[in-house]
Amino acid sequence: MGFPSERPRRLRRTPALRRLARESRLSPGQLIHPAFIREGLQSPQPIVSMPGQSHESIESLCTTVEETIGLGLGGVLLFGLPAAKDAQGSGAFADDGVVQQSIRALRTRFGDACVVIADCCLCEYTDHGHCGFLLDSGEVDNDATLELYARTAVSQAEAGADIIAPSGMMDGQVAAIREALDMSGFTDTAILAYSAKFATVLYGPFRDAAECAPRSGDRRSYQMDPANQREAVREAMLDVEEGADMVMVKPALTYLDVVARVRDATNLPLAAYCVSGEFAMLHHAAAAGAFDERGAVLEALGGIRRAGADMIITYHARAAARWLAETKE
Repeated sequence: MGFPSERPRRLRRTPALRRLARESRLSPGQLIHPAFIREGLQSPQPIVSMPGQSHESIESLCTTVEETIGLGLGGVLLFGLPAAKDAQGSGAFADDGVVQQSIRALRTRFGDACVVIADCCLCEYTDHGHCGFLLDSGEVDNDATLELYARTAVSQAEAGADIIAPSGMMDGQVAAIREALDMSGFTDTAILAYSAKFATVLYGPFRDAAECAPRSGDRRSYQMDPANQREAVREAMLDVEEGADMVMVKPALTYLDVVARVRDATNLPLAAYCVSGEFAMLHHAAAAGAFDERGAVLEALGGIRRAGADMIITYHARAAARWLAETKE
């Protein structure tokens, strides 16, 4: 047996060599913390289905965001739980809505020190739990919903959001929001499009936390079929054409092939959302002794980066930032 001419192990011999040859890197600045703000809450309340996460009051949100700034996270993504819901989801675009109040509080306290992303959807605010205006037939009216998204986006921009993130998967939502923002003078407000959002069972803990499960039917007529990959690229490129500044794939871990395909299709910044069910799987498997949570989470997030995501929305953001600071290799 001859001497091997190729010896890849040379660059794996020490931690310093492995760091030097590393192809993809994960840093706190690439992580985004999702936060749930409940209207009227006086103090944070734990979310049972999502260990370590809480429903926030506006004041506790400010404390959490102060922590994220200290950890060097890339930003926060805000979801609101209103005190009252109606058929239109009017709390989403109310000037005194819980997200609008939260954005103003963050701006007053932190200025531009934190990137504030506002989820733009209606499901948390409608009494029927769907992401748009519901017809008597039970179908979501796409074009009527676009008008409500546009109003929501403008109200969030007026409050001071840096980025609007439309998540309802309505056809034309990015174009409608871009036009509304520009006509209202918010030409500098960016759009992070939920371009490829799949109809997955992995949203379960989120729907519990956001109290937004549909009362009837499901969301398969507007969210994507989990079997489709080429369609995801098509959706992303439509959003690019409509004026998106960033695009997203959601979920992340179970759709790494889609992350990679969308990465190859566009040079825009790409986000991937490591969703509540993926968070829960990692947490509960670690709690059952299947593996070390720290190691598993950093490996999973690293895999999302390796697939091509520039930023990752994850409920592990704060913990991962601490772990990264402690990591010697």
